Amino acid sequence: MLTDNPGTWLDFTDLVFIDPIGTGFSRSLVDEAETKKLFYGATPDIEYLSLVIYKWLVQNDRLLDKKYLVGESYGGYRGPRITHYLQSRLGVAMNGVVLVSPYLNPEAGDGNLSPIPWLTALPSITAAHLESEGKLTPEAMQQVMAYTRGDYAAALLKGRSDTAATDAMIAHVTEMTGLDPKFVKFAGGRLDIGAYLREVHRTQGLIGSVYDSNVTAPDPFPYAPTQESGDPILESIIAPTTTAMVDFITRTMGWKYDGRYEALSYDVNRQWDRSDDLRKGAVGDLRESVAADPKLRVLIVHGWNDLSCPFMGSVLTVDQMPVMGDASRVQVHEFPGGHMFYTRTVNQDSLHKLAETMVETH
Repeated sequence: MLTDNPGTWLDFTDLVFIDPIGTGFSRSLVDEAETKKLFYGATPDIEYLSLVIYKWLVQNDRLLDKKYLVGESYGGYRGPRITHYLQSRLGVAMNGVVLVSPYLNPEAGDGNLSPIPWLTALPSITAAHLESEGKLTPEAMQQVMAYTRGDYAAALLKGRSDTAATDAMIAHVTEMTGLDPKFVKFAGGRLDIGAYLREVHRTQGLIGSVYDSNVTAPDPFPYAPTQESGDPILESIIAPTTTAMVDFITRTMGWKYDGRYEALSYDVNRQWDRSDDLRKGAVGDLRESVAADPKLRVLIVHGWNDLSCPFMGSVLTVDQMPVMGDASRVQVHEFPGGHMFYTRTVNQDSLHKLAETMVETH
């Protein structure tokens, strides 16, 4: 059942939610082929969602109001691209953008040569271990990030040219993560996320979630070479989310509709045009939108334990951006927890304060 959200942002802003075509109750009115062409690709997705925002603002006389765009996960990829499209094509400026656990910069190397995939994964894996031992603090994570940027990155780049550095790195990664020393050694200190999720709770017969590896479920196929079951968090939230939303909309709100509510659409995933690849990321649009509007503020927030969109990816991305005016215009903040870190009551006040400060001052 739905209950009141103590961390709601309704006390300082209006909230307008958009379910893209094929999700929630949103449906296309054209046939499957035309739907795929108009909606199911990275570029048309940005274009029609931007047009939805523009039309809503015009029809509701809100063009001159403050406007903030919030996107989570794939919505975090959409956020910079929609903001830039609204600026450059539709003439609408945003005051701020909030990217929650964003899928922001996935094209950062394949791990064979580039160290970036390992740099992004290690801090979140370490955060999960620290949390399991009751040692997860901002100070501890600052040390983890400093090591990741420093000695760890240097050892990865040196490779076999400096075996002493590699051996020291493997020993330190083993200590940081609490993993089996042989597992870390055979991985060369390069911790693949999928392999880690199977390994970290293997002795208990459990598998971890990519959204927060400390959330587990029994592994129904423990002897399979790769994970064959669904993600523990996704498997557990679809039914209650769907039930609560359908009950709220049809009973509480009184909108009678017998269509299916799509909390997670495998049909859209099947039809999605991958020739316009999401893996290009949205960093270029983020840079251009910040450069185009000196008043625009960007707030990027992550959970430390999230391995689906690791926080270190955003940290490294922002590190490489030029400072365009006030350096605080683009900020990254991390919280205890995983992909949906805001569900933890301990985080709600801090996240609320960050968002409210942005709205009140910019």
